[in-house]
Amino acid sequence: MKLTDTQWEKIKDLIPEGAKRADGKGRPWRDKREVLDGILWILKTGAQWSHLPASYPPYQTCHRRFQQWREQGVMQKVVETLARDLQERGDVDLSECFIDGSFCMAKKGALLWARLNEARAPRSWQSQMLVVLYYLSQSNQHLPTK
Repeated sequence: MKLTDTQWEKIKDLIPEGAKRADGKGRPWRDKREVLDGILWILKTGAQWSHLPASYPPYQTCHRRFQQWREQGVMQKVVETLARDLQERGDVDLSECFIDGSFCMAKKGALLWARLNEARAPRSWQSQMLVVLYYLSQSNQHLPTK
């Protein structure tokens, strides 16, 4: 998932710049927008960090930055800002949204019905973003590390 330029303009000041080491050693920090795009890809897909595509920064960098930003409250601010942006543009009505986390056992033959229902499921970026925003807003939510 990649942020649009408009979305990035709204949240770029919320994300802190990388700190340089006092001794001047070490690699320069990766671009914060690329790292955030990698984090959002993981949150959207639910994949393991090690499965992050090569088009994003290394998964270790994305995971480390996600942990730092989550602990600092940066991710909470980003989620709130993006959700407010979606609401202001009329792309989503947060009063009508919910996520059901219940689990039901499938009956025999349910796989066929699941495939048929999946073909009809909404695939808009707004509905996918709501799932990402929900998981980001859960401070006790832990993502797999490997």
